[in-house]
Amino acid sequence: MSRPEILWPLFADPASLPGIGAKGAQHLQQMRIDTPRDLIFTLPQSGIDRRRRTTIRGAELPATLTVDVTVGRHRPPSGRGPARVEVEDTEASWQLLFFHARGDWLTKVLPEGSQRIVSGRVDLFDGVAQMAHPDYILAPGEAGSLPEFEPIYPLTEGLTQKTMRKAVLGAVDRAADLAEWTDPELVTRKGWPTWRQALSSAHHPDRAGALSISAPARERLAYDEIFAHQVTLALVRAERRGRLGVETKATGLLSSKVRAALPYTPTGAQERAIAEILADMASPQRMGRLLQGDVGSGKTLVALMALLGAVEAGGQGVLMAPTEILARQHLEGLQPLAESAGVVLEILTGRDRGAERRAKLDALAKGDIQILVGTHAVFSDDVQFHDLRLAIIDEQHRFGVNQRLQLGQKGARTDILVMTATPIPRSLSLTQYGQMDLSVLDEKPPGRKPITTALVSTERLGEVVERLRRAVAEGRQCYWVCPLVGESELTDLTAAEERFKHLRAALGEGHVGLVHGQMPPEEKDAAMARFSAGETSVLVATTVIEVGVNVPNATIMVIERAENFGLAQLHQLRGRVGRGEGASTCLLMFGTELSDTARRRLEILRESEDGFRLAEEDLAMRGAGDILGQAQSGLPRFRIADLERQAGLMATAQKDARRLLDIDPDLSTPRGSAVRVLLWLMQQDRALDLLQAG
Repeated sequence: MSRPEILWPLFADPASLPGIGAKGAQHLQQMRIDTPRDLIFTLPQSGIDRRRRTTIRGAELPATLTVDVTVGRHRPPSGRGPARVEVEDTEASWQLLFFHARGDWLTKVLPEGSQRIVSGRVDLFDGVAQMAHPDYILAPGEAGSLPEFEPIYPLTEGLTQKTMRKAVLGAVDRAADLAEWTDPELVTRKGWPTWRQALSSAHHPDRAGALSISAPARERLAYDEIFAHQVTLALVRAERRGRLGVETKATGLLSSKVRAALPYTPTGAQERAIAEILADMASPQRMGRLLQGDVGSGKTLVALMALLGAVEAGGQGVLMAPTEILARQHLEGLQPLAESAGVVLEILTGRDRGAERRAKLDALAKGDIQILVGTHAVFSDDVQFHDLRLAIIDEQHRFGVNQRLQLGQKGARTDILVMTATPIPRSLSLTQYGQMDLSVLDEKPPGRKPITTALVSTERLGEVVERLRRAVAEGRQCYWVCPLVGESELTDLTAAEERFKHLRAALGEGHVGLVHGQMPPEEKDAAMARFSAGETSVLVATTVIEVGVNVPNATIMVIERAENFGLAQLHQLRGRVGRGEGASTCLLMFGTELSDTARRRLEILRESEDGFRLAEEDLAMRGAGDILGQAQSGLPRFRIADLERQAGLMATAQKDARRLLDIDPDLSTPRGSAVRVLLWLMQQDRALDLLQAG
């Protein structure tokens, strides 16, 4: 399957573009422009109004102006100063300035008494208006070569606007009229031009408004980019669904026993998610679903009901957690409920060795262990299941892609459910997990107490410690999260150790514990266990406690230098308290140098406990890469589309891509063929490979 001939000119050597050559091609590469195709998707970032006027009078200076003038006297440079040329328009006299200009060049270009059009920046200096080095000097007959609105492109060293513009227009000339790949009804509703018209229009803006992301030409091009990405994800989803799974039909026998043992009624959101997951498991296709739930929304119960569904159908289930602390916590939460249904639930971590490990592996292979909770240890080759039907991955961004694939291979046709407690804005979840179906827990179970959030300056540290002393005397427990100091965990560790010593001196030897990322796992678990058991009252920690730790008696969370954390992370940390009966407080301590953005972030957190609202605010303030972490964000690099501001297009594109593949799975209709061309144009090789394989 090779690239269609109609696209060849856009994938040629950029050195062949007008004004570029081998040297220019090297400069373009510095901007990630390797082909004419990359150049046509590099849109102007701003523009200059160059409409002609008869006078500079009335203009607010400084400004870029284009004026018809009569050339007057030439005044040669005095000393190191510039050469000056006096000009007159219909209402004012002013000057053109030239540094280091050759005298004969000036007299040729600007002969005295001639009519000229000059365009450039006009400044006032000692009451005299001056234009230094005009961008354009044209004879009246050349006026047509000056655009009324001149687009300005991003540049790199070695390229000028003139060269860039010439090359871009040369590249646009190579773009053919391509068949329409977008849903015609959408094109009509949005009032979008065709792809070729959009391209031409985006590179010939006629006013500042044409540069806005909502301008029809730009919006159309952004949608094409997003749509190609969503078609790729839809193909991945279709390919996975095409691989037959096992029809895992829950009977409700075990889950009804667990429901009877629950001290509360599940929320509507939990019931909806359970129904969606069990329906997926019962279908012949393999499930790939993302369960997104805010802190404390009850994901664990949903996971258990899904695992029981696998057991009811005669199979096994596994729940994977990224750390041993979390795995043990899942075990503690699930074991009593599993026992109420008579289900055998076990844990496997790196700590299991020798005979004990062999016995567990043996029971697992025979099917005697029905539900396994585990850490990375589950990926080992010697871990074999009797009949694995469902794999649940908690906080999947901590697992590599290869590990997820390995887990799927443990069962021939395993259903996969991914859980995350990090609310991701919808636009980003569609970009990152667009190939998965989505279940969202957007209700809090009854009985979760609101958390009072307060902002306190670090200058009041003494008062905070004093209040903490009183709380500890009343039997309350507290997390104290230390600041993110630098890029390295070692500097963070130093800060944590200093705070640990300070609090131990203030509150007494046995009252304060410490956990940080550099500790051996056994020590970390022991410190956590002492805190869970109430043996220590204050736990000083780096962000290792961010996800999942559950100590109902802990009602105070102090976060030092809170301005150094992202909103989502602060929200996760705050969610460690408010899990028991007592009223809970979260203190956000900030440093003296607080920027407006940082203050706004802390104030939003004080106002809201809704993780999804906070995630949307975070996206608006920080951008996509920061929220997901640049290294593992998995975000496509769009040249035109703006994920933060065009979230609506993402949802539309996902619906359209899935609908298209439902009616035309191998893209063989006329529209399907046009979409294939789009995939080649957008370099979606992964999608093209899947089509070929299909």
